[in-house]
Amino acid sequence: MVDGLAAPVAIDLDKWDAWRPDEVARILVGVRAPWYVAAGWAIDLFLGEGQRREHGDLEIAVPRDRFAEVAAALADYDLFVPDGDLGVQLLWPYAWAEEALKEHHQTWVRERGGGAWRLDVFREPHDGDTWICRRDESIRLPYDEVVAHTVDGIPYARPDINLLFKAKHAHQEKDAGDFDAVLPRLEPSRRRWLADALARVHPGHAWIERLG
Repeated sequence: MVDGLAAPVAIDLDKWDAWRPDEVARILVGVRAPWYVAAGWAIDLFLGEGQRREHGDLEIAVPRDRFAEVAAALADYDLFVPDGDLGVQLLWPYAWAEEALKEHHQTWVRERGGGAWRLDVFREPHDGDTWICRRDESIRLPYDEVVAHTVDGIPYARPDINLLFKAKHAHQEKDAGDFDAVLPRLEPSRRRWLADALARVHPGHAWIERLG
């Protein structure tokens, strides 16, 4: 590794041993930025029935300009950013990968010294306290409408937002299953919001009709 230049690191997916949401919540307890659990684990937190299915990783999201707060809380770990298409290689240290940081929103967290991968942090677009959807910047919400909390205080993204991102992979069993599990519990206002958002991001998506 040359000073000022990030070095490529091959991805070993077999070394994923992700934290559970309660574990990352303990690590980030002092972070004031509005971070939240995203993706499949967030669906399970919303349903409140424990872990419904296997999760290969754990994703959280944070406003892009406040990522430094999360990085500081993870100072004992190594942080990487994708180089090119994710699945090829990662760059380390992330802070030296300026172009990749601009192009990619993901940041992988690994135990120091080549240990297990623990976490994937999404650096999300925002405008101050307003969340911006990275798939369509016209879709915006105040963070206090984006983030919900479990009875234990773990923050997670509300389910309709998670399903908006999952819709791209609706053909996959896990994402279709998450939609089926959430739909009966989704309030009418959330159904309308998701249907409208899907019409913008994925016109004609099969889920729109099912939302009623």
